[in-house]
Amino acid sequence: MTPASLPSAFDPYCGAPPVPGELLAAWNGDPVLAAALFLAATAGFWLLRGVGEGGARLWHAGAMLALVAAFLSPLCALSSALFSARVVHHLLLIAVAAPMLALAFPKRRPGGTALLSLLVAVHLAAVWFWHAPQPYEAALSGDVTYWTMELTLLVSGVLLWRELTAPAAPVGRVLMAHLTLIVQMGLLGALITFATEPLYAPHFLTTVPYGLSALDDQQLAGLIMWVPAILPYLLAALLALDGVIRDGFGQKGQAV
Repeated sequence: MTPASLPSAFDPYCGAPPVPGELLAAWNGDPVLAAALFLAATAGFWLLRGVGEGGARLWHAGAMLALVAAFLSPLCALSSALFSARVVHHLLLIAVAAPMLALAFPKRRPGGTALLSLLVAVHLAAVWFWHAPQPYEAALSGDVTYWTMELTLLVSGVLLWRELTAPAAPVGRVLMAHLTLIVQMGLLGALITFATEPLYAPHFLTTVPYGLSALDDQQLAGLIMWVPAILPYLLAALLALDGVIRDGFGQKGQAV
């Protein structure tokens, strides 16, 4: 902890909450994590050698950059101070890195309605559970619980996105899954936004240097989860629907 850091009753993995003046220097210097990300990036590029025209490698590179932003950049430290930054951090995992990894390492065939429904349920359970006040507090109180939170969000997200982006996946099933995700993410965001009192104890004392009360920060986090968080799912649903429409027109053109 640097002298300017804010005192906290919690011990988050990303370190003591920084004040604004020290934020830009608050990069995560954990050598184990940096080495793990480097090995993951190297292994991914090795597995993708000679694949297609490089699209998969670009998706993999984008995913690794998102993980670096989430875990090594000052965003990690900022998420110790602001719950809204924590929500952005989690969105980088489940709505940016996860779909990019799914596109880099796609599933070759869909697994069926039951598997997709199960993955939607598991992923949403992880999102709801880790954004409830008590589990969230536990995650910021010890590294084991913190990494359990991060890995369950990321891994469940990757598995779900691989199923959603599998070739020949029935569009109706995919659209219903996206609709469920949009509704549930929006509901969670609304509940956080309209709460009348601060819910997340790790941020009761850490938001003021950023010009926010704990409740202001919480409402901002809810709005981020309510609106920006649903955009990747909405975009993916529209792209799936567009593919069906284009295929339909193509078949009509061939028939003519």
